[in-house]
Amino acid sequence: MTSKELLYVKTVADEKNISRAAKKLYMAQPSLSQSIQRIEESIGTPLFQRTNAGMILTFAGERYYHMACQILKIYEDFEMEISDINDLKTGRIHIGITNHLGTLILPKVLPRFQELYPNVEVKITEETTTRLEQMLMASELDFAFTHTPPAEYAHPQLRYDSMGWDPFVIVLNKKHPLIDQAVLKNGYAYPVLDLKLLKNERFLMLPPSQRIRQITDNALAKAGIHPDIYLTMRNFESVQALASVGVGVTLLPLQYSRLPSDEYDPAFLSIDRTYHADWELCIVTLEGSFLSRAERVLIQIAKETL
Repeated sequence: MTSKELLYVKTVADEKNISRAAKKLYMAQPSLSQSIQRIEESIGTPLFQRTNAGMILTFAGERYYHMACQILKIYEDFEMEISDINDLKTGRIHIGITNHLGTLILPKVLPRFQELYPNVEVKITEETTTRLEQMLMASELDFAFTHTPPAEYAHPQLRYDSMGWDPFVIVLNKKHPLIDQAVLKNGYAYPVLDLKLLKNERFLMLPPSQRIRQITDNALAKAGIHPDIYLTMRNFESVQALASVGVGVTLLPLQYSRLPSDEYDPAFLSIDRTYHADWELCIVTLEGSFLSRAERVLIQIAKETL
């Protein structure tokens, strides 16, 4: 089997459609169909089920796909090693990042990297943390900027390199009666409210696939709260705005809560650290994967800057 054959199977599996895969590979659809058929004949078993929902991997296909991802990553790592040898006259880095972290990180990091390596292409993929981790394990990214997960969400195949700690805060309307029950404590940004006091509140949440929600669920569980969820939205700024006008309460990272807003002005309360309502900004890599010199430099710039 050749690297092209591996790439053909991987692309069809990713796209679940021969036509889209052929377009992505810049080849004719009949040629790709014939190539997949030859690969299946050569190994003596079907790799795909042709269904109304698209091209679905068989069990043998799943094993082939996993192997193809690993081998293609080896090819890519070798190319990056050659790029190192050639003193980085050319090269490519594929970074994953969440939408909100992209706003916070990229303007601070990329200009300096561009000055050092103007001919190294930087490709950015913006996705949820869950999707970025899936892409890392499929060797589709070199590394990603995300936040550390609760222990039960951490993947053993991934390495989380911490760059800084950020506590969560409670976001609520400035006239909310619970504000009077918060207590001033040293070492906290705002007065501290026991999470257990939120047991009768309506919550505004992000989807379960987003790390903010995972941290929130974990902290509320420690407080013995089964939240009454009034709304679930993908945009944390919308959730914060709704909390500010009294629609409900929410938990957000301190760093995100401080993003400027001209129209909405919520109240913030800190959370006692015993609830572990916090996360760490981190760089995530696949265990054992090769990092090129350019990637190591970009990571170092991020650590120094952030």
